[in-house]
Amino acid sequence: MKIIVLAGGLSPERDVSLLSGAGICKTLREMGHQAFLLDVFFGLPCDSDKLEEVFDRPDGGLEISKGISTSVPDLDALRKSRPDQSPSEIGPNVIELCQMADITFMALHGSIGENGKLQATFDNLGIKYTGPNSLGCTLSMNKLVTKQIFKTSGVPTPRGTSLTVKTKDTRLDELGYYLPLVVKPCSNGSSIGVYICHTEEDYYDAIHKSFDVDNTDEVVIEPFIKGREFSVGVIAGKSLPIIEIIPKTGWYDYKTKYQSGMANDVCPAELSEELTKKMQEYAVAVYHILKLEVYARIDFLLDANDNMYCLEANTLPGMTPTSLLPQEAKAVGVEYGELCEQIIGIALKKYEGKKKNNK
Repeated sequence: MKIIVLAGGLSPERDVSLLSGAGICKTLREMGHQAFLLDVFFGLPCDSDKLEEVFDRPDGGLEISKGISTSVPDLDALRKSRPDQSPSEIGPNVIELCQMADITFMALHGSIGENGKLQATFDNLGIKYTGPNSLGCTLSMNKLVTKQIFKTSGVPTPRGTSLTVKTKDTRLDELGYYLPLVVKPCSNGSSIGVYICHTEEDYYDAIHKSFDVDNTDEVVIEPFIKGREFSVGVIAGKSLPIIEIIPKTGWYDYKTKYQSGMANDVCPAELSEELTKKMQEYAVAVYHILKLEVYARIDFLLDANDNMYCLEANTLPGMTPTSLLPQEAKAVGVEYGELCEQIIGIALKKYEGKKKNNK
């Protein structure tokens, strides 16, 4: 099967995406597929009559993945380094190569990959891809919108409000919020731009820093709830075993997530049968409420009194061999390569179903 693994992009999470994409591409190639790793922003400058040869390249495009830095990528520097200096977020020949492929495996994280724009473009062009459609991505990307949907649907979630550039200096007592607080960009992942604030000085500093992440125009604040962190993968509407993330120091931030040895993951999580069932049921409910498709990962928090809070949905969760979702799948006997093929199979089946319905 000819597969484009789409990763990178002009996103604060591009390093994570490239690592996920490299893992997916490598394992698919080992399983006999003609897979190629492609950066959605830089694309592949190439004569149109040579594009078909891309799927037979021995390197599979894997040279573009260089691992994850402990710091967020400099997006301005990336923009300036693109040879054609096009304002488009989609690089040369990306559309053409995805049209040639049997399917595009979406290994993108954040920005164009998860805000629904790329999915809408692909839908209009008839390009098949893995993961949710544009509606599911759009609903899940905005953390405040997600909170509101959770509340109206009976899914427990921390209360929260948003601040814009115009309202960012509003006093906390006027907002009805009190320290400690969590500050985070409204539409980013991988804990980039997320701060836990215990003092007013920390809070106002965090507000200004969060607005600097990917030039965001809205941030969310919510009460800081101390507790255990969990994640639940959902594939084709069915829950995987729950995984607990235990940071060795501090909290589960960008560095802890992606630097080896910074956290212990326990799967299946050590929870009572009642709490396990409840969390998995909420995860599946969120999957359907947010109109997600194929696969997703839902994050939860459990406080000292076993009060459960759903934090957010990850529409294109990390897919390195040691990421949370692959660990959950492995707990039920599904190895990494099999998981990648399973995701592709579910996506293709979705398109077959739509084709039948249109007849």
